[in-house]
This record gives sequence, C-alpha cells and structure tokens, in this order.
Amino acid sequence: MKTNTASGNDRPTKDNIALIALGSNQLSVAGDPKDTVLQAMEIIQNSEAEILACSKLYTTYAHPSGSGPDFINAAIKISISQCPEQILNFLHRIETRFGRERLVRWGPRTIDLDLLAVDTEIRPDVETYLHWRRLSEIEQAHQAPSELILPHPRLQDRAFVLVPLADVAPEWVHPVLKKSVREMLNALPAEDKKGVRLVE
Repeated sequence: MKTNTASGNDRPTKDNIALIALGSNQLSVAGDPKDTVLQAMEIIQNSEAEILACSKLYTTYAHPSGSGPDFINAAIKISISQCPEQILNFLHRIETRFGRERLVRWGPRTIDLDLLAVDTEIRPDVETYLHWRRLSEIEQAHQAPSELILPHPRLQDRAFVLVPLADVAPEWVHPVLKKSVREMLNALPAEDKKGVRLVE
C-alpha cells in the first residue's frame, strides 16, 4: 500500500497495475534507442512506481512501414498508486526528459511510453473506446483523441506491442474484447509476428 499525495491527500490508496509499452528509434540524451528504453525503465523504477515485470527487448519495423528506422520495443507491468490520468501525465513527463516531440503522428521518436491498460478499466466509456478502436488505418493517421482512451484502442492489432506484453502479462484479459494477451497475440498473422525480433 502506498500513500497518494498527488492531491494533497495522505490517505493510503489502492495501487493500480498498469501495462506500459516502450519504444524508441532515435538518439536521445541517453544514447541510442536501446539505452534510451533501458534508462526510461530505470527512471520509472526509481520514481513512485514499482516495476513488477519487464519484457525482453525487441527490434521491430517502424509503423507504418517505411516511416522511419527500426524501433527498440519493450513492455513493463508496474504498480503505482495513481489514477490513469496521473499515470499518463507521469509518462509524458518522462518522455519530455528524453526530448520527445509530437510533430508527426507515428513519426520517429526519442521515446514513446504508451499507457496500454490500467487494471481492467475502460476510459472514458465503452462507446468512446469502440469509436477509436473501429477507426480505419487512414483515419487513425489523421485523428488523435483529446482524452485518455483505455485500454489502448490498437494494442490488439500490433505485434510490436503484444509480443513484449506477453512477456509481462500473458494472462491479462482485455475488458472489452474478453481475450487474454496470449489469445490476442496468437490471433495475429504469423507474418506480423516475424517482424518482431529479439535484441541480441
């Protein structure tokens, strides 16, 4: 049990379990993408969060294809006594430390920390979640939500997310799709999974 002091309230609160995807394909103040991802993990561990599980490192093609250098990707499961919006702000502050700029959607980046899920919460509601999940690839490239959407509306479609996520939370069940991480990963085309390679 931790103490939530973010709102000036010293009353102990229940820790949330959050799933986070990490990715980098540009140099940062930490060095190359591998060093950047590892240092981001270290910052998270040395903050108000506790890393419960950490995936292997993977190298993956940029999404969409041809949009930049290959990524280093990973996933972590953390325990943190913050609400989802506070967790998102926490991750954005870490991204800023590494010089993250949001100039082009899906463009190259020094670090990307995606909040995939917080326990089995659905934010803001099922209808809004489904709207963002059903957008076409073209629509996704030109639209971004102005509020936090949980679970991440595209996590079930991306091998570069699900492969490392299966290292840390294979039995987590998507609260809308009612499928585990392992089941979502098994449902992806084999060709997609081949593009996610272990870092030697």
